[in-house]
Amino acid sequence: MRFAIYLLMLMPLWPAPVGTRLKELVSVEGVRDNQLVGYGLVVGLNGTGDKRQTVFSSQSLTNLLARMGVAVSPTAILVRNTAAVLVTANLPPFAQPGVRLDITVAAIGDCTNLQGGVLVITPLKGPDGQVYAAAQGSVVTGGFVAGKGGSSQTVNHPTAGRVPNGAIIEKLAPSVTPHDRINLQLRQADFTTAARITSAINQKFGSDVLHPAKAENAALISVETPAAYKSKTVEFLGELESLVVEADRPARIVINERTGTIVMGKDVRIAPVAILHGTLTVEIQTVLNISQPAPLSSGQTAVVPDTNVTAKEEKARNVVLKQGSSVEELVRALTAIGSTPRDIIAILQNLKAAGALEAEVEVI
Repeated sequence: MRFAIYLLMLMPLWPAPVGTRLKELVSVEGVRDNQLVGYGLVVGLNGTGDKRQTVFSSQSLTNLLARMGVAVSPTAILVRNTAAVLVTANLPPFAQPGVRLDITVAAIGDCTNLQGGVLVITPLKGPDGQVYAAAQGSVVTGGFVAGKGGSSQTVNHPTAGRVPNGAIIEKLAPSVTPHDRINLQLRQADFTTAARITSAINQKFGSDVLHPAKAENAALISVETPAAYKSKTVEFLGELESLVVEADRPARIVINERTGTIVMGKDVRIAPVAILHGTLTVEIQTVLNISQPAPLSSGQTAVVPDTNVTAKEEKARNVVLKQGSSVEELVRALTAIGSTPRDIIAILQNLKAAGALEAEVEVI
């Protein structure tokens, strides 16, 4: 009894398994989204629709009215409550008819605001030209335009919006159901990660003589469905996705110099190096002095510039890093001496040029 209690006390101290589910690392070949697009009309706008310069919106409106038995010439109408839009959506794999999708609506003419508009039924087509869904509903812009008399205030982007659950699937998605052989595509190609995934699958579903998984390259793993799962492909894929694998990623530093943002991984290492960093400030001030002549004299008023140049240089700040130092130690040391993000960006670039930074530097 005491031994069992002792084991229960030690259980929280055991390290939790480290790794990532296979679901987050790979995707199954043939199981993917499909993009849909359609051309439609948004009606019910409060005078913010397309103007006469946009010809295709009036032509589309007359065609719509013609299908309803109303004959109108495109040149005889001027309707500012209608806007021509493009409708886009993503069709999930294995989506069944009757399921609803969210859609995005964007103006393509000179419409100024889609707020309060209603999208008229619009067929959504895939890259093969076939109709897979039909869209219709009220447009939610998430922004507005207010004001008059030459003064206005715009919030967010009023010429684009969404229709939640605005499309209904009319046809099965063109998805491929895996059977005897399943191809796993790595979202980030890496030889080490591919080898670890292959080993984990073979350890789970293989034996000493049977190895169902084989890494074709750094981005593709071929898995043969075991005999026990020949008629249970969905169950097999579910067990595959739940496998936990420790992914290996290259050491990389991402720098955004426009915002001063630096993102560094924990695996970045720095060779032994000494860093000296200081700043030099040069300030130039020009004061315009006005020289006035004496009263009743023949002199003229003149502007005399007085320029003063001041140079100020701070003492260099020293940072020494030992063998095997990490980025965390570098950032802590640079922060301790008062370095700004832009100082750290300059230091990282110099470390890379000196060959002391064991990581890829990517500037976005």
